[in-house]
Amino acid sequence: MHIGLTYDLRDEYLAAGYSEEETAEFDRADTIDSLESALRELGHETDRIGNAKQLIQRLASGDRWDLVFNICEGLKGAGREAQVPAILEVFDIPGTFSDPCVMAACLDKGITKAIVSHARLLTPRYAVIFSQDELNDSCSGMSFPMFAKPIAEGTGKGVSPASKVTTGEELADVCQQLLDRHHQPVLVEEFLPGREFTVGLLGTGPAARVLGTLEIVLLNDAEPDVYSYVNKERCEELVEYRLVHADKDPRVQAAEKLALAAWKTLNCRDGGRIDLRCDAIGRPQFIEANPLAGLHPLHSDLPMLATAVGMPYVELIRSIVDSAGQRCAATSRKVQ
Repeated sequence: MHIGLTYDLRDEYLAAGYSEEETAEFDRADTIDSLESALRELGHETDRIGNAKQLIQRLASGDRWDLVFNICEGLKGAGREAQVPAILEVFDIPGTFSDPCVMAACLDKGITKAIVSHARLLTPRYAVIFSQDELNDSCSGMSFPMFAKPIAEGTGKGVSPASKVTTGEELADVCQQLLDRHHQPVLVEEFLPGREFTVGLLGTGPAARVLGTLEIVLLNDAEPDVYSYVNKERCEELVEYRLVHADKDPRVQAAEKLALAAWKTLNCRDGGRIDLRCDAIGRPQFIEANPLAGLHPLHSDLPMLATAVGMPYVELIRSIVDSAGQRCAATSRKVQ
């Protein structure tokens, strides 16, 4: 296939004056190199497109592709991860990963949790806070400690040890700081004190399956209690990613069952991750979905998980492309 690559290159945004935190979700050049190399090894012809604006320019000039391998995170707005998928839909070009509706819903953690809750899947009690005036009413009935984070950020942005709060005063202070800094609502949840897992998934709909599970273990020098922005940025020295097995650990088995159910409920496609954490009695609960998971072969969770279970990086990419390829076939039939 002739496959276009869309991505946000971190170095380009840094050179344009954006900060390290603003570009934290964007990709390194070696991620794009690795992805392109894997696609070529699989026999595909590749074309580097770039970000959403560059995609628009290429489409306007008449360029087309059999498939676009999209890892664009987008720069602004709660629907930023949906921008490239929506553009591709306009031109009837298949793309990897979830459709624009799913991308937008999963980036907004409040919407995601509403969908998961409606499906009666375990997730902490929560409230979405638009202003401090809502705190008392919105969080009534919830128990401390609580956990506060921006509603539509990734890579741990806005998450620090201060996110875990034990009093109403702390909660009010943290929520105001997050509202002021990130200019978006704040998600407040009851804090889960137990083990933390990220479950990798591949495939779409009935074909979806669990790839495996990593337990997130914070090391002694890490910021305590939370998988924070600092812990993620310095994960090589602060975090252990421990492969755990469902056939040996009932908690992992429960986590994988919940993750697969959430993946299907949210209509996620091709590949990604579901993050979970255990409550005080050890039950895994849904935290958030990652339908656009990082793909650096050495530093991103999904490729690390694939490697841990014996799946080479190129085979991970093959699985994603094969899943998306079914939509290429459907597009081809419509054209005929």
